[in-house]
Amino acid sequence: MKMISSFTDNHRFLSNFYPCVIAYDGITYPSNEHYYVAMKTTDPVLRKKISEVTTAGKVKRFGRDMEIRADWEDVRLQVMLYGLRQKFSDPVLNKMLKDTGDAQLIEGNSWHDNFFGSCGCSSCGDVGDNHLGRLLMQVRSELC
Repeated sequence: MKMISSFTDNHRFLSNFYPCVIAYDGITYPSNEHYYVAMKTTDPVLRKKISEVTTAGKVKRFGRDMEIRADWEDVRLQVMLYGLRQKFSDPVLNKMLKDTGDAQLIEGNSWHDNFFGSCGCSSCGDVGDNHLGRLLMQVRSELC
């Protein structure tokens, strides 16, 4: 089976940092990362502020220090799935995702994210849960 194990170069579009339009509750986010971090709060003013952060990298760092809503652990996978469905409703991105065929999608990383990805460093050993890859494959199967 073919495998895509890095969301870089030709597969960068699979990354949550990739520019796209996610609309939710009257706010438009410039990447799935922006949307995901914004959903960590229920405060609409803070969500709007997050939508205006200039880069996905900055918004990810911002999200590390914010107060997280009480039900976050219960809803974060549903939040990610909604964002991915919105992202890949774009016709160009939709085709790009479909063009990955039946490849296994693994969000390989070196920053120790073993929930959404699989960190390949010597400490982590590449045994992550890969929830982002799994959700991407779910969305791809819904589109096909």
